[in-house]
Amino acid sequence: MTPWMLFDSSLKAEFGTMTLALKQTGQEINANWMSRLTKVDCAGKAYFVKVYASRGRGLRAWLGRSRLRAEWENIRLFQSLGIPTVEIVACGEKLWPEYVGVMVTEDRSEAFDLAFLARENHSSLSNRCWRLRVIRRLSESIRTLHAARFVHNDLKWRNILVELPTKNKEAEPRAYLIDCPMGSKKRGLMLNRGIIKDLACLDKVAKVSLSRTDRLRFYLGYVSRKRLRNNDKVKIRKVLHFFKGRD
Repeated sequence: MTPWMLFDSSLKAEFGTMTLALKQTGQEINANWMSRLTKVDCAGKAYFVKVYASRGRGLRAWLGRSRLRAEWENIRLFQSLGIPTVEIVACGEKLWPEYVGVMVTEDRSEAFDLAFLARENHSSLSNRCWRLRVIRRLSESIRTLHAARFVHNDLKWRNILVELPTKNKEAEPRAYLIDCPMGSKKRGLMLNRGIIKDLACLDKVAKVSLSRTDRLRFYLGYVSRKRLRNNDKVKIRKVLHFFKGRD
């Protein structure tokens, strides 16, 4: 059992205890047998309340850290590495008489997930200046993540929020990594495979939404080089072939 943790004392009346958090009502975003996500408005701001009714699938239902605990611990790891992510307002879980886990996060209302932008063929993707800045930001974040021997394990475009272009052409759009309950630190072959999988997940949508030049820009930013080396070409081939026969 993890005691309830409140990180913003100004929201004590709304989220000071798990019971208070569970009483909040709002717009249901999605729900399944394991969890429910609700968007609520408090004090003029929007928050997401994620409620888990299960520790997770398979062995995780009985052993190790729960899916929710992994998610909030990974968010805090991102923050410690300087990687933009969501802000946790409160979180905790109880095991008895039945499992309940709750996490409250701030809404990033100014950001949209990349998968949505790709599906809608959003005009921002045609904004070259904005696109290159997002590519640079993401390449830096993923490089930092992998340098820490951490694998996201679900690095899909829907799990990346980006700020849209503004009238200020000098503004740097932030790219937030979110929803990472399956991520963990790895070693050796497992780390190498996880890195390839992360890059392949990103490229699944990138190969139909971005040019080959932009995809190369991302990789060069990721490895912090101006030109490809032979070992880079080997890694890129592994990335391109990772999902062949698995889709």
